Amino acid sequence: MVSVAEASSIIFANLFRPSIKTIPFQEAVNKVLAENIMADRDFPPFDRVSMDGIAIQHSSWVKGRRDFIVEGLQPAGVSRKSMVNEEHCFEVMTGAVLPENTDTVIRYEDIDIKNGIASITIDKIVKGQNIHGQGKDAPSRSVLLEPGVLLSPAEVALLAAVGKHTVQVFDFPPAAIVASGDELVEVEAMPQPHQIRRSNTYAIQAAMKVLGWEGTAFHLVDDKDKMVTAMKRIAETYKVIILSGGVSKGKFDFVPAVLEEIGITKLFHTVNQRPGKPFWFGVSKEGITVFALPGNPVSTYMCFYRYIKPWLLKSVGMKDELLFAVLAKDFIFSGGLTYFLQVTVRVENGKLMAYPDPGGGSGDFANLKNVTGFLELPPDRESFKAGETFSYISFRIVA
Repeated sequence: MVSVAEASSIIFANLFRPSIKTIPFQEAVNKVLAENIMADRDFPPFDRVSMDGIAIQHSSWVKGRRDFIVEGLQPAGVSRKSMVNEEHCFEVMTGAVLPENTDTVIRYEDIDIKNGIASITIDKIVKGQNIHGQGKDAPSRSVLLEPGVLLSPAEVALLAAVGKHTVQVFDFPPAAIVASGDELVEVEAMPQPHQIRRSNTYAIQAAMKVLGWEGTAFHLVDDKDKMVTAMKRIAETYKVIILSGGVSKGKFDFVPAVLEEIGITKLFHTVNQRPGKPFWFGVSKEGITVFALPGNPVSTYMCFYRYIKPWLLKSVGMKDELLFAVLAKDFIFSGGLTYFLQVTVRVENGKLMAYPDPGGGSGDFANLKNVTGFLELPPDRESFKAGETFSYISFRIVA
């Protein structure tokens, strides 16, 4: 049996090597960037007016001028115009190029225009105000985005702004999600008293989709020979296999033996944790990575967020940000294992406060609807006090 830290270390020592594909930028949301994105010109590409109003020469203001003849108009989307007389002004629109021979913009709210004369009604202006200077955001050829960025709508807008109509992204490995057990039936079926509907498969699929990762679902019966045949076929197609169930010590828990028979080398089996103790992990010489998770739903769910998600993100150069939360109430656990406590977090006075809601054990999947994540409690203690801070694994956005 390995510790949680040892399990993480072994998993992270066996990252996959992602391939790269080129896609239209409109399809890039939730994909991971695989190339540097450069500014193709200065950002902004010109001295940009940031307020509707008038543009003047600040030196005229310094000399005491407060009334300015409106010499012209500079709309947005029109090539740069030039003010001839430095004692005049130009009306300017937000987003327009700053007219030549002007250096300061006063917004309409601070002027009064009558009969072609703009009178400034405030007592203080600053040279360069209300102007977004050329290159202030990013100079030409500077790196705007680096590989490993998860592309959100904000980054898609940036791709469009620099003319990247196609973009290179990391391609996640083809994944199979395999549930085992004769007690499992399809969602549409009416279970017999001794049966349950499959849910772990769909929970993992949904969690993967949030990451932009697709998984194909399979179901295996509790027959070793049939499992070997099916797993050989699956291993021919998929680079990542996530199994749920069949990894404990029961007479029908064939998964560990089946995996080794098809050429998957075991790197560990059983982790000093609750839930999820029977967790099995291995790789093949062909580069197949296998996560065999316990079948109890909370165990499966927790192991995905604690191990598989960070493994995927690390493989493509992303940083899985560590979160911490403050235990809001005293809690006791005497199992001698790392305990992943179900909690609901709330932001209180700028801190994430974690309220315990352990539920009815690793089979109580319904309790997950009440919580937002897991608090990782270390194994060397039995008593945990309110006010202590621990690592927090989130699976739900906190409003």
